[in-house]
Amino acid sequence: MIAGKLPPLDFTGKVAVVTGAASGMGAATARELSAGGANVVVVDRNADLAAKVAADIDAGPAVVGDVSDAAFCQQAVDTAVERHGRLDVLVNAAGIIVRADGPGTSDEDWQRIFDVNVAGVFYLCRAAVEVMRTQGSGAIVNFGSIWGDVGAAGVLAYCATKGAVHQLTRSMALDHVGDGIRVNAVAPGEVNTPMLSFGRDAPPSPEDLQKLADETIPMKRLAEPEEIARVVAFLASDAASYMTGAIVPVDAGYTAR
Repeated sequence: MIAGKLPPLDFTGKVAVVTGAASGMGAATARELSAGGANVVVVDRNADLAAKVAADIDAGPAVVGDVSDAAFCQQAVDTAVERHGRLDVLVNAAGIIVRADGPGTSDEDWQRIFDVNVAGVFYLCRAAVEVMRTQGSGAIVNFGSIWGDVGAAGVLAYCATKGAVHQLTRSMALDHVGDGIRVNAVAPGEVNTPMLSFGRDAPPSPEDLQKLADETIPMKRLAEPEEIARVVAFLASDAASYMTGAIVPVDAGYTAR
């Protein structure tokens, strides 16, 4: 049973950039931060879905583009500063998946997933840090994965990218702890988002998803995006003021075994 809706954490007056904000956990995070009073800049490559989320939370025009482009990442951060004068929170939720083993992963797929999942996180963090250290404060939350630590069959490239995100998070946290910037990562388990269908011949049925939950998840259910977003919001908030360099699993006990 999913717990009832809790009151949002307080982000009044804060400015947040959320990538991958058009759907799934990114959209849920944008909504969670907005509900707490944050001025959110919605970033995604899907113009239509991004525009809908931005309109729903009264965020102003979405910033549309590909996070694998360093110039676009700089533009996303610059837009936040131009609109609101500062940047307090960066959430790197954008990501893709390739469902293949090593021999089944093409050079193009390998390069593309690293460009989005790793380089995109780096480009945005680099741009955000320049603003945040001038302010003397800021919080960055990267999206890792349980598969960044424990691995999984059939998603080799995805696991490699998420392991890289975990290490990027730890290293950047140490580099900038003296600048007043906290850098953490959330590591979700199985979540009920559109990514579950990416790279498959057909979307999994509700029965397929329940079978997955029964066989692999101690709680016997998938997470909903809002449950992950709540943890992201905590890490981004002043309530997590003593946390940096942490990789926080949100996986219903999957990695506890």
